[in-house]
Amino acid sequence: MTVQRQALFWGIGLFVFILLLWLLRGILLPFVAGLAVAYLLDPFADWLEERGFSRLLATSIITVIFVLLIVAFLVLLVPLLYEQTVALVESLPRIADRVQEWLAHLSQGRVGEVLLGSTDIRDTIDKAGAGLVSWALSALGEVWKQGVAIISLFSLVVITPIVAFYMLLDWDNMVARVDELLPREHAMTIRGLFREMDAVLAGFVRGQGTVCLVLGTFYAIGLSLAGLNLGLVVGLGAGIISFIPYVGTISGFLVATLLAILQFGPQDYMSIGVVIGVFVIGQFVEGNFLTPKLVGSRVGLHPVWVMFALFAFGALFGFVGVLLAVPIAAAIGVLARFGVRSYEASPLYRGTGLGHEDLQGVRKDSDE
Repeated sequence: MTVQRQALFWGIGLFVFILLLWLLRGILLPFVAGLAVAYLLDPFADWLEERGFSRLLATSIITVIFVLLIVAFLVLLVPLLYEQTVALVESLPRIADRVQEWLAHLSQGRVGEVLLGSTDIRDTIDKAGAGLVSWALSALGEVWKQGVAIISLFSLVVITPIVAFYMLLDWDNMVARVDELLPREHAMTIRGLFREMDAVLAGFVRGQGTVCLVLGTFYAIGLSLAGLNLGLVVGLGAGIISFIPYVGTISGFLVATLLAILQFGPQDYMSIGVVIGVFVIGQFVEGNFLTPKLVGSRVGLHPVWVMFALFAFGALFGFVGVLLAVPIAAAIGVLARFGVRSYEASPLYRGTGLGHEDLQGVRKDSDE
């Protein structure tokens, strides 16, 4: 088969895969999540196998531990997160009032007289706050009516562990079967590319996932100890969003600082400073210890490329796209670097009939 025919064959296969992914995006979430869990837990299953456990027993132990952790999270944290989220929605009108008071205080009453003295501006602010609350409540009510939340939660809690169990049980067999189906002429090259993708993906996802977990725990505990009413929600949210480089820390810092000012008042510099200090310490620990040790500098995924992939695939495929964004970004990055290396070693780059030494001489002459 010629190179053109191979390219056409694989191009059609890629197009069909993307089309199916887009058409089935509404039901893929538990399956993609199960595949991600199996990928993350496979090293632990291999570790247990090396110590004499059968694959079935190792998979069963890991699955039971995983399910227990999920149940513990749901029982312990979800009710508290729900209460704090409802409290945040209910406190929006009070937050709007505090914003008005804060504006008046900042300008010693002058800006407040200009802004709040106008009936139109005040009415606009009140209507915007009431509209935001009404929209949030109606949206939650509509989701609840349609049963989307219940179905999604059921699929994630029940179906995902089942999918993860079977994927983890047959992981090595699936990898071996895929290896058997590789084109024999290019098998070594493809294996090398997959190994590089696995190294990049494992280094980023496992490392960055650990960083997000540590940061979320630290922010949640730190903000709660600082007395911030919504510290648990804001802290965990900032830690989870830290999977998007810089966005989690910046957004969490801004939200926590604003809530601290509204809760404690603009004159309480000590309490506000403690909240700010939590993020300063968290950023210092992340930049100097967590990221260098757990993620490293050789994963080959630029933060801007990660952010673009997350937003692009999230817009195209929803939450399923967010789960697939980093693996696809890692694969594209590896393929792009392979393409650059192939191009630099090809006559298209080096020139027909010119050796490496000749090219060096041409570059030297042109520079002179």
